[in-house]
Amino acid sequence: MINLSADKDRVLREAFRVLRPGGRFAVSDVVVTDEVPAEIRKNVELWIGCIAGALHDSDYTSKLASAGFEKIGIEPTRVYDIEDARQFLAGQGIDVDTIAPQVAGKFMSAFIRAHKPAQNGAPRGA
Repeated sequence: MINLSADKDRVLREAFRVLRPGGRFAVSDVVVTDEVPAEIRKNVELWIGCIAGALHDSDYTSKLASAGFEKIGIEPTRVYDIEDARQFLAGQGIDVDTIAPQVAGKFMSAFIRAHKPAQNGAPRGA
C-alpha cells in the first residue's frame, strides 16, 4: 500500500527504476476521489484504518506520470458508501448520520496500474 509511505514520490520512482523497459506496475490501494473535510477524514480513519495517507486519484496519476510511467489507470474495486460507513462506525461514538453522507463515494479501494515505456524510459524531470 503506497498510501502508508511518507514519501510516495520516492516509492514510485524506485518502482519505475527497478522495472525493466516495458514492465508493468500494479498495486491495490485506497484512493480518495473527492475532497473530504479534515475533521471528517480523521474520523473516517476509524472506518477504513489507513486512509490518512491516501492520495486523490488525480494526484496518484500525476505522481506516476512524474516518475515516468505511462498508460496509467485506476480501476475501482470497491467504492465505500453510506451503508459501509454506518456499519463500520456504529458503536464508535461518532454521529454516523452526519459523517456518512460526507464520505459516501469519496473513498475507494482500487487497482492502480501503469507501464514503464519500452524504450527511452527515463523519468521526466530526472
